[in-house]
Amino acid sequence: MKASFWFVALTALFVTCLLTANILAVKLITIFGFVLPAGVIVFPLSYLFGDVLTEVYGYKAARSVIWLGFFCNLLAVIAFYLGGIIPAAPIWQDQGAYNAILGFTPVTLLASFISYIIGEFTNAFVLARLKIATQGRWLWLRTIGSTLIGEGLDSLIFISIAFWGRIPTSLLLTTILTQWAFKVLYEVVATPLTYGIVGFLKRQEQSDIYDYHTNFNPFAFSLQTQKEK
Repeated sequence: MKASFWFVALTALFVTCLLTANILAVKLITIFGFVLPAGVIVFPLSYLFGDVLTEVYGYKAARSVIWLGFFCNLLAVIAFYLGGIIPAAPIWQDQGAYNAILGFTPVTLLASFISYIIGEFTNAFVLARLKIATQGRWLWLRTIGSTLIGEGLDSLIFISIAFWGRIPTSLLLTTILTQWAFKVLYEVVATPLTYGIVGFLKRQEQSDIYDYHTNFNPFAFSLQTQKEK
Protein backbone atom coordinates (compact mmCIF):
# COMPACT_ATOMS: atom_id res chain seq x y z
CA MET A 1 0.00 0.00 0.00
CA LYS A 2 1.29 3.44 -0.92
CA ALA A 3 2.11 5.57 2.11
CA SER A 4 -0.09 8.64 2.44
CA PHE A 5 1.12 12.23 2.83
CA TRP A 6 0.02 12.25 6.48
CA PHE A 7 1.88 9.04 7.29
CA VAL A 8 5.06 10.40 5.70
CA ALA A 9 4.65 13.72 7.54
CA LEU A 10 4.17 11.97 10.88
CA THR A 11 7.22 9.79 10.22
CA ALA A 12 9.30 12.88 9.42
CA LEU A 13 8.20 14.57 12.65
CA PHE A 14 9.02 11.44 14.65
CA VAL A 15 12.55 11.16 13.22
CA THR A 16 13.19 14.92 13.52
CA CYS A 17 12.24 14.90 17.21
CA LEU A 18 14.53 11.93 17.81
CA LEU A 19 17.57 13.45 16.08
CA THR A 20 17.02 16.89 17.61
CA ALA A 21 16.67 15.43 21.11
CA ASN A 22 19.97 13.55 20.79
CA ILE A 23 21.82 16.74 19.85
CA LEU A 24 20.15 18.82 22.58
CA ALA A 25 20.90 16.16 25.19
CA VAL A 26 24.52 17.34 25.58
CA LYS A 27 23.29 20.43 27.44
CA LEU A 28 21.99 20.20 31.00
CA ILE A 29 19.18 22.55 31.95
CA THR A 30 17.35 23.35 35.17
CA ILE A 31 13.55 23.11 35.30
CA PHE A 32 11.89 23.91 38.63
CA GLY A 33 15.17 23.15 40.39
CA PHE A 34 15.70 19.80 38.66
CA VAL A 35 18.69 19.20 36.41
CA LEU A 36 17.69 17.56 33.12
CA PRO A 37 19.23 17.10 29.67
CA ALA A 38 17.87 19.67 27.23
CA GLY A 39 16.67 16.82 25.05
CA VAL A 40 13.59 16.46 27.28
CA ILE A 41 12.22 19.56 25.55
CA VAL A 42 11.47 17.60 22.39
CA PHE A 43 12.15 13.89 23.04
CA PRO A 44 8.72 13.17 24.61
CA LEU A 45 7.19 14.29 21.32
CA SER A 46 8.71 11.21 19.67
CA TYR A 47 6.59 9.11 22.05
CA LEU A 48 3.53 11.21 21.30
CA PHE A 49 3.99 10.71 17.55
CA GLY A 50 4.77 7.05 18.18
CA ASP A 51 1.46 6.74 20.01
CA VAL A 52 -0.36 8.33 17.09
CA LEU A 53 1.33 6.01 14.60
CA THR A 54 0.34 2.92 16.57
CA GLU A 55 -3.20 4.14 17.26
CA VAL A 56 -4.02 5.11 13.69
CA TYR A 57 -1.81 2.88 11.51
CA GLY A 58 -1.14 -0.09 13.78
CA TYR A 59 1.89 -1.71 15.38
CA LYS A 60 3.40 -2.93 12.09
CA ALA A 61 3.56 0.60 10.69
CA ALA A 62 4.98 1.93 13.97
CA ARG A 63 7.61 -0.84 13.93
CA SER A 64 8.86 0.29 10.52
CA VAL A 65 9.06 3.90 11.66
CA ILE A 66 10.88 3.02 14.89
CA TRP A 67 13.55 1.16 12.91
CA LEU A 68 13.75 4.01 10.40
CA GLY A 69 14.42 6.38 13.29
CA PHE A 70 17.12 4.05 14.60
CA PHE A 71 18.98 3.92 11.28
CA CYS A 72 18.59 7.67 10.68
CA ASN A 73 20.10 8.27 14.11
CA LEU A 74 22.92 5.85 13.32
CA LEU A 75 23.61 7.67 10.04
CA ALA A 76 23.71 11.01 11.86
CA VAL A 77 26.15 9.65 14.44
CA ILE A 78 28.45 8.30 11.71
CA ALA A 79 28.33 11.66 9.90
CA PHE A 80 29.14 13.57 13.11
CA TYR A 81 32.01 11.19 13.82
CA LEU A 82 33.51 11.55 10.34
CA GLY A 83 33.11 15.32 10.52
CA GLY A 84 35.02 15.28 13.80
CA ILE A 85 38.00 13.17 12.71
CA ILE A 86 38.60 14.86 9.35
CA PRO A 87 41.38 17.45 9.85
CA ALA A 88 40.02 20.95 10.34
CA ALA A 89 40.96 23.84 8.06
CA PRO A 90 43.77 25.99 9.52
CA ILE A 91 41.45 29.00 9.75
CA TRP A 92 38.88 27.07 11.82
CA GLN A 93 39.55 27.11 15.56
CA ASP A 94 36.39 25.53 16.96
CA GLN A 95 37.27 21.82 16.98
CA GLY A 96 36.87 21.65 20.75
CA ALA A 97 33.38 23.10 20.57
CA TYR A 98 32.46 20.68 17.78
CA ASN A 99 33.65 17.70 19.82
CA ALA A 100 31.83 18.93 22.92
CA ILE A 101 28.49 19.23 21.13
CA LEU A 102 28.59 16.55 18.43
CA GLY A 103 31.08 14.11 19.88
CA PHE A 104 29.67 10.94 21.42
CA THR A 105 31.36 8.50 23.78
CA PRO A 106 30.84 4.78 23.03
CA VAL A 107 29.03 4.31 26.35
CA THR A 108 26.62 7.15 25.64
CA LEU A 109 25.88 5.81 22.17
CA LEU A 110 25.27 2.32 23.54
CA ALA A 111 22.94 3.71 26.20
CA SER A 112 21.06 5.81 23.65
CA PHE A 113 20.52 3.03 21.11
CA ILE A 114 19.50 0.35 23.63
CA SER A 115 17.14 2.61 25.58
CA TYR A 116 15.53 3.90 22.37
CA ILE A 117 14.81 0.46 20.92
CA ILE A 118 13.48 -1.02 24.16
CA GLY A 119 11.51 2.07 25.17
CA GLU A 120 9.86 2.73 21.81
CA PHE A 121 8.91 -0.88 21.09
CA THR A 122 7.56 -1.34 24.61
CA ASN A 123 5.50 1.83 24.23
CA ALA A 124 4.03 0.67 20.89
CA PHE A 125 3.34 -2.85 22.17
CA VAL A 126 1.59 -1.69 25.35
CA LEU A 127 -0.55 0.83 23.48
CA ALA A 128 -1.58 -1.72 20.83
CA ARG A 129 -2.52 -4.33 23.46
CA LEU A 130 -4.39 -1.79 25.57
CA LYS A 131 -6.37 -0.71 22.52
CA ILE A 132 -7.65 -4.26 22.16
CA ALA A 133 -8.27 -4.64 25.90
CA THR A 134 -10.26 -1.38 26.09
CA GLN A 135 -11.98 -1.95 22.72
CA GLY A 136 -10.69 1.37 21.48
CA ARG A 137 -11.98 3.41 24.40
CA TRP A 138 -10.08 5.74 26.76
CA LEU A 139 -7.30 6.89 24.46
CA TRP A 140 -5.85 8.91 27.33
CA LEU A 141 -5.40 5.73 29.37
CA ARG A 142 -3.60 3.99 26.51
CA THR A 143 -1.24 6.85 25.70
CA ILE A 144 -0.36 7.67 29.31
CA GLY A 145 -0.15 4.01 30.32
CA SER A 146 2.16 3.12 27.47
CA THR A 147 4.29 6.19 28.17
CA LEU A 148 4.60 5.29 31.85
CA ILE A 149 6.16 1.96 30.90
CA GLY A 150 8.03 2.92 27.72
CA GLU A 151 9.52 6.17 29.01
CA GLY A 152 10.24 4.51 32.36
CA LEU A 153 12.35 1.84 30.68
CA ASP A 154 14.00 4.42 28.43
CA SER A 155 15.05 6.61 31.35
CA LEU A 156 16.14 3.66 33.50
CA ILE A 157 18.27 2.07 30.78
CA PHE A 158 19.84 5.24 29.40
CA ILE A 159 20.77 6.85 32.70
CA SER A 160 21.98 3.57 34.21
CA ILE A 161 24.28 2.70 31.30
CA ALA A 162 25.49 6.23 30.54
CA PHE A 163 26.21 7.34 34.10
CA TRP A 164 26.79 4.18 36.15
CA GLY A 165 29.94 4.69 38.22
CA ARG A 166 30.25 8.31 37.11
CA ILE A 167 27.76 9.85 39.55
CA PRO A 168 26.62 8.78 43.05
CA THR A 169 23.95 6.08 43.15
CA SER A 170 21.50 8.37 44.97
CA LEU A 171 21.87 11.01 42.26
CA LEU A 172 21.54 8.31 39.60
CA LEU A 173 18.18 7.22 41.01
CA THR A 174 17.00 10.81 41.39
CA THR A 175 17.92 11.58 37.79
CA ILE A 176 16.05 8.53 36.50
CA LEU A 177 12.90 9.33 38.47
CA THR A 178 13.03 13.03 37.57
CA GLN A 179 13.35 12.35 33.85
CA TRP A 180 10.61 9.74 33.98
CA ALA A 181 8.23 12.02 35.85
CA PHE A 182 8.90 14.95 33.51
CA LYS A 183 8.32 12.86 30.38
CA VAL A 184 5.08 11.40 31.72
CA LEU A 185 3.86 14.85 32.77
CA TYR A 186 4.71 16.04 29.26
CA GLU A 187 2.49 13.29 27.84
CA VAL A 188 -0.35 14.17 30.20
CA VAL A 189 -0.24 17.87 29.30
CA ALA A 190 -0.07 17.01 25.58
CA THR A 191 -3.10 14.67 25.76
CA PRO A 192 -5.48 17.19 24.11
CA LEU A 193 -2.98 17.54 21.25
CA THR A 194 -2.82 13.75 20.92
CA TYR A 195 -6.62 13.54 20.75
CA GLY A 196 -6.70 16.24 18.09
CA ILE A 197 -4.06 14.61 15.88
CA VAL A 198 -5.54 11.11 16.24
CA GLY A 199 -9.05 12.30 15.46
CA PHE A 200 -7.89 14.28 12.43
CA LEU A 201 -5.82 11.42 11.00
CA LYS A 202 -8.54 8.80 11.51
CA ARG A 203 -10.93 10.99 9.55
CA GLN A 204 -8.41 11.75 6.82
CA GLU A 205 -7.03 8.22 6.47
CA GLN A 206 -10.21 6.27 7.25
CA SER A 207 -7.91 4.08 9.33
CA ASP A 208 -8.28 2.70 12.85
CA ILE A 209 -6.15 -0.42 13.27
CA TYR A 210 -6.68 -3.08 15.92
CA ASP A 211 -3.70 -5.44 16.16
CA TYR A 212 -5.64 -8.65 16.78
CA HIS A 213 -3.42 -10.88 14.66
CA THR A 214 -0.22 -8.85 14.59
CA ASN A 215 3.21 -10.40 15.06
CA PHE A 216 4.72 -8.17 17.75
CA ASN A 217 8.29 -9.35 17.13
CA PRO A 218 10.31 -6.11 16.71
CA PHE A 219 12.46 -7.81 14.07
CA ALA A 220 9.56 -8.92 11.85
CA PHE A 221 10.00 -6.11 9.36
CA SER A 222 7.13 -4.90 7.22
CA LEU A 223 7.26 -2.01 4.77
CA GLN A 224 3.49 -1.78 4.36
CA THR A 225 0.91 0.01 6.43
CA GLN A 226 -2.45 -1.55 7.13
CA LYS A 227 -5.79 0.03 6.49
CA GLU A 228 -8.82 -0.94 8.45
CA LYS A 229 -11.99 0.95 9.02
